[in-house]
Amino acid sequence: MKVNRHAKIVELINRYHIETQEELAEYLNREGFKVTQATVSRDIRDLKLTKAPTEDGRQKYAVHQTMETEMSEKYIRILREGYLSMDLAQNILVIKTVSGMAMAVCAAIDSMKWNEVVGSIAGDDTIMCAIRSVDDTIKVMDKISKIVL
Repeated sequence: MKVNRHAKIVELINRYHIETQEELAEYLNREGFKVTQATVSRDIRDLKLTKAPTEDGRQKYAVHQTMETEMSEKYIRILREGYLSMDLAQNILVIKTVSGMAMAVCAAIDSMKWNEVVGSIAGDDTIMCAIRSVDDTIKVMDKISKIVL
């Protein structure tokens, strides 16, 4: 229910200029979600919504994207700077990094939230990623190649 409500909130704030928690609660109630202002307040915090200026100088709720964008750029930079090579062993992807960079590169890969990656572990200069299948391993290798090249 919470996931559906969060998805509806994002849809609503992208469609309408919603300025207050009370307004958002009204829209949600009209859409069949029985919510209180307190629930909406928690949802706003969970979704990390922010207020953005509108063309007429007022404020509206918006999804806070600058932090995600900055983090994505940071992780891409780390991946590019630390990456040396990669090889596959069935559904295990082994990534070699600059000495001391494996944990940072591993965190960068984890932050990409690729569905194909089940999990990863890092040493000093080597990362092992468990991938769902051999085909998925090839997909992940392709994604990494596009980033680092």
